[in-house]
Amino acid sequence: MICRLWRGWTTPDNAAAYERIVRSEVIPAIELRRIRGFRHIDLMRRDLNTEVEFQTLMWFDSLDHVREFVGEDYEVSHVPAVARAVLLRFDQQAQHFEVIDRREQASP
Repeated sequence: MICRLWRGWTTPDNAAAYERIVRSEVIPAIELRRIRGFRHIDLMRRDLNTEVEFQTLMWFDSLDHVREFVGEDYEVSHVPAVARAVLLRFDQQAQHFEVIDRREQASP
């Protein structure tokens, strides 16, 4: 399994707009593509003093499936123009990690 990690930063004033764009437009558009081997996506937010950091983790079965998402240059960031408009800056390249141990925990 491969975890694709990407980060973007926005102002506190634009954070709600960015979150809305990602949750209502970007993620649904990715899901509609029904990418083979794409398992799920996590969106996280961290409020800092002068900016807000967002991080996405996308989970794929393999790098070949990541390539189906963004193309042969699989490290390139996938940031639609509407999202770029409210970001201060973002990772130009996503990072990819091989998941070597993932343990689901049973609820007590």
